[in-house]
Amino acid sequence: MNKPKSILVVDDEEVNREIFQSFLEPFGYEVEVAMDGYDALAKLDLGFDLVILDLMMPGMDGFEVARNIRKDPDFKDLPIIMATSLSSKENLIRALEAGVNDFISKPLDTVELRVRVNSLLKIKETQDALKLHKAKLEEEVGRKTKSLRKSLGSIAEAERKTRQAYLDTIHRLALASEYRDEDTAAHINRISGYCVLLGQSLNLAPGEVENLRYASPMHDVGKIGIPDAILLKPGKLDAKEWEVMKDHSVIGGRILSGSSSELLQAGETIAMSHHEKWDGSGYPNGLEGENIPLPGRICAVADVFDALTTERPYKKAFPNEDALKIMEDGKGKHFDPKVIDAFFKSIEEMLAIQKDHRDGSGEK
Repeated sequence: MNKPKSILVVDDEEVNREIFQSFLEPFGYEVEVAMDGYDALAKLDLGFDLVILDLMMPGMDGFEVARNIRKDPDFKDLPIIMATSLSSKENLIRALEAGVNDFISKPLDTVELRVRVNSLLKIKETQDALKLHKAKLEEEVGRKTKSLRKSLGSIAEAERKTRQAYLDTIHRLALASEYRDEDTAAHINRISGYCVLLGQSLNLAPGEVENLRYASPMHDVGKIGIPDAILLKPGKLDAKEWEVMKDHSVIGGRILSGSSSELLQAGETIAMSHHEKWDGSGYPNGLEGENIPLPGRICAVADVFDALTTERPYKKAFPNEDALKIMEDGKGKHFDPKVIDAFFKSIEEMLAIQKDHRDGSGEK
């Protein structure tokens, strides 16, 4: 029988520690509590699969606790979820820089808590299995090459599982960026489908198309750092609010930067460039023409078409006929002419994707 996953809950408020215990223990997890950062760091050697960390604590806040955990090589892969009622972009970015993997809002929602905990535990379980497997293989190499050959198949399978878990995390990161939108799953499915279709119509290599499939849903991950009052405002943004909204491109780029993953590198490129315009009037860097990375030019077409044809807090959805006229008018101004031509060349398939993912379930 597998040993239950163990979770360390760090919070200076006893009532919060009890709430976490009451939510997590029915899911089959073993829960240890710590009353502050010092208590948490002292208990780490007990061995945990995940840490849930409060931000606002006396003496040592959550940022400092996370940084101290990451200083120890033994805990560099230990998943950390930060629990906080503060959602400013500065706090979110500081937490990511300190080594936090994910966030949970207070007051707690049991469904959200279970999804985030399960996702990070799945990644850690796969990573631990892969490390253990590789360690055993290194021992075996010294004795028997033949045995090593037999093990290659299991390494490949472990790598496949790791990649799948990695893609699952990327998907959840994309969902987090759209979490406050009822059309979340349908939106990222449409963007991914549109970008794949455009890449194929442009005759991109299969690997480039695959990167578009998984990286394009991360285009708006920076919206995590935009306040609800602006993101969900039911009307036109004023000049100051618009400047804040435009920051989501830079925030997204910072969140995804510095990774060795080809997919996250592609996600960073798309996050930073999908609001640039062919004529140089876009943001955040005012890039022009082919100075805009091709994945950003592709996602720009997909994102604008989806924005035009779906309802948003500040507008009704345009009929497809009106939206397509706007897209055509943007050729050579907003959009790369080659990408727009590919869009209209594939318009029937585009509309099929739109129909297949027209609601939150992605069902017809």
